Amino acid sequence: MATSALQYAALVLGGAGMVGTVAVTIMPQWRVSAFIGSNIVVFENIWEGLWMNCIRQANIRMQCKIYDSLLALSPDLQASRGLMCAASLLSFLAFMTAILGMKCTRCTGDDDKAKGPILLTAGIMFIVTGLVVLIPVSWVANSIIRDFYNPIVDNGQKRELGEALYLGWITALVLLAGGAIFCCASYGNEKSSSYRYSVPSHRTTPKSYHMEKKSPSVYSKSQYV
Repeated sequence: MATSALQYAALVLGGAGMVGTVAVTIMPQWRVSAFIGSNIVVFENIWEGLWMNCIRQANIRMQCKIYDSLLALSPDLQASRGLMCAASLLSFLAFMTAILGMKCTRCTGDDDKAKGPILLTAGIMFIVTGLVVLIPVSWVANSIIRDFYNPIVDNGQKRELGEALYLGWITALVLLAGGAIFCCASYGNEKSSSYRYSVPSHRTTPKSYHMEKKSPSVYSKSQYV
C-alpha cells in the first residue's frame, strides 16, 4: 500500500514537472526589462523568451513578435532553446514510461518484479530531465546577473530575471523529487515481490481429511487378509 502511494505521488510530481517544462519552454518571460537609472519608463515592459519577444504597454496592450532567425538570439538563449525542447520530449517519455510501470496498469503484466526496472528507468529519466531544465535556466540567470552588474552594459540593455526562470527552478526541483521517489518505489517493488510465495493448488478441507482417514490403505487391507 505504501509503495502504491509513493508511485501515485511520484506520478503527480512527474506530471506537474512535465507541464512545467513545457510552460517554461513557451513562456516569453525569460528576460524582463529593468527599470534602473535613466530607464524609468515604467509603462512599457519588455519580455524576451526563447521563441519571441513581447512589449506590454501600460498593462493594456501587448505585442509579440517571433524571432526572425535563430542567429538573432544570444548564445545562451540558443542553447536554452535546444535544451528545453529536449527536456520537454524527455519528460513526456519519462511520464509514459512511469505509467507503464505503475501497479494499476496491466499492459506490462501483474509481475511487480518486472515493473521495478520500468519505474527505475522512469525515475532516472525524470532526474535527467530535471538536470536538463536546471542547466539552461541557471545559465540564462547567470548571464542576466552578470550583465546587470557590468558597468559597460547600457542601462537600457540590462534585464532582470523573469517569471519563467523562477518557474524553471521549481520545475527542476519537482522533476528531481519525482524521479527520486520513482527510484525508491522501484526498489520497494522488487523487495515486496521477493516475499511472495505460491499458494498450493491442493488444499486439505475437513471433509477430504475425514475421507482420507476413513479409507484404509492397501497395506492395512493386506494385514487383515
